[in-house]
Amino acid sequence: MRITALSKELGVSAMTIRRDIAELADKGLLKRVHGGAVTTSTLLSEPLFSVKSQMDIGLKDAIAQEAVKYVAPGDVIAIGGGTTAYVFAQHLLESQQAAGITILTNSIPVAELVQALESKDVEVIVTGGVITRSNSLVGPIADKVVASLRVNTVFLGTHSVSIPRGFLMPNSLEAATDMAMMDIADRTIILTDHTKWSCTSLSLFARFDQVDTVITDDGLDPDTAAKTKELVKELVLAEQTEPVQESEQE
Repeated sequence: MRITALSKELGVSAMTIRRDIAELADKGLLKRVHGGAVTTSTLLSEPLFSVKSQMDIGLKDAIAQEAVKYVAPGDVIAIGGGTTAYVFAQHLLESQQAAGITILTNSIPVAELVQALESKDVEVIVTGGVITRSNSLVGPIADKVVASLRVNTVFLGTHSVSIPRGFLMPNSLEAATDMAMMDIADRTIILTDHTKWSCTSLSLFARFDQVDTVITDDGLDPDTAAKTKELVKELVLAEQTEPVQESEQE
């Protein structure tokens, strides 16, 4: 987009646009070029965890509340990286279902949540590995730790959903670690908001037939929902607790 076009469309000065572009570029959400800005490659990069955690909060809450229903006290579960999985962990640890559970995770923020609990009724196992932009631990070290364990259910986020291919991540190492978690789980649940069906990424980590349940929000359009239901064993549309503004979905 050109600065002049953005200034006219939004009704603000060119200086304001330049400042906004600079701020967004610092967060890795776009790239500055002469006279404007271009999108960063959605195939190869993703925003920082701190940026993503402020996006689509209402949607993540709705998805997390549904996902908690899939955990029983005493379960051994795995929780992957990303902000949707993090919000799920928050809701889970505040619920009665968290009693006596063990959590395997490659998410530093999720591990910190458990560590901050006053009650030590929840055990956490952290994989180790190389830290990504999303504060996830990935790579051969993480994969080796994961392969030595077994869990009832794994809860994973995703960067994008592609029909009919499946679920993808920008980071190939993170995709490999997600696959390792799926290999040791009796059940795989994907947590993702409806905007992920309009994204694309580099590395496939799961086909639809490898996933037991997809939990998304009721903002998913009916046509896409129907196509997804044909491919996955179970699709759950979580009801949003609050209306979502258009600006939050973009």
